[in-house]
Amino acid sequence: MLTVTADIDVLARFGRALADPIRCRILLALRQAPAYPADLAEALGVSRTRLSNHLACLRDCGLVVTAPDGRRTRYELADPRLGHALDHLRAVVVAVATDRTCADADDKGCCG
Repeated sequence: MLTVTADIDVLARFGRALADPIRCRILLALRQAPAYPADLAEALGVSRTRLSNHLACLRDCGLVVTAPDGRRTRYELADPRLGHALDHLRAVVVAVATDRTCADADDKGCCG
């Protein structure tokens, strides 16, 4: 069982990965299938240098891994459960955003 400190560290790394829209787009793309950096850069419309920096962050966070493929390197999610977790997280956030339980949500900017 993880300690509270370890739990916080894991969630902080996941939060860091999701804190940037490009990293989110990378994770969502890799959820569909492994990919090569050049293909990811083209699909996402970012430079290879910028993509490389984001892939390094995702590797450091432990969310993606590399797989050698001849002279090329392919990226994939570190664990297939991560793709399911992204799907579930997105579904929960959408559900919470549409469930406005706070009567003052519009005035106070809370609860969605």
